[in-house]
Amino acid sequence: MKNELQALLRDSIAILDGAMGTMIQSYHLSEDDFRGDRFKDHESDLSGNNDLLVLTQPEIIQAIYTAYLDAGSDILETNTFNSNAISLADYNMSELAYEMNHTAAELAKSCAVEATNKGPEQPRFVAGVLGPTNRTASISPDVNDPGFRNVTFEELAEVYLKAARGLVEGGVDLLMIETVFDTLNAKAAIRMRS
Repeated sequence: MKNELQALLRDSIAILDGAMGTMIQSYHLSEDDFRGDRFKDHESDLSGNNDLLVLTQPEIIQAIYTAYLDAGSDILETNTFNSNAISLADYNMSELAYEMNHTAAELAKSCAVEATNKGPEQPRFVAGVLGPTNRTASISPDVNDPGFRNVTFEELAEVYLKAARGLVEGGVDLLMIETVFDTLNAKAAIRMRS
């Protein structure tokens, strides 16, 4: 697979899929849809936790992946933009970070394999997305204490490592650090240790 991906990137322009969030919005999902059966009694509101849908509405996520493949995408991005323990803390779901990344990777990979089997002349690949967190290592969240940080570089690296493990073990072909607005956070994602 590595050689095929390198050949694609060397010989042509690879087409990524499109925006996952706007596609999810087109389904007009309710709070109950986000919760599914598994999280019907969860203590926090879950509406808007788009990454959770890989666990509660996997058929919707697969339909979106398939639509992008049918439109000609070469590379699918996993639905894991906020699937890290720090961001998931807003929903009291930090412990699900690995599972969400792993499941999203498996869903995307199954769709990519199916599309490749239908048209082997255009192999399809999966990029495991490591998105931003809602904490920044460079800027203080307290305007009265510019030296204060609510996350350390080591914490960020560990959070990204856990997410990356889920993605890799779920079958992604490459990792993509996406929309990380703090360069120190991005450095933590790059420098994660195994």
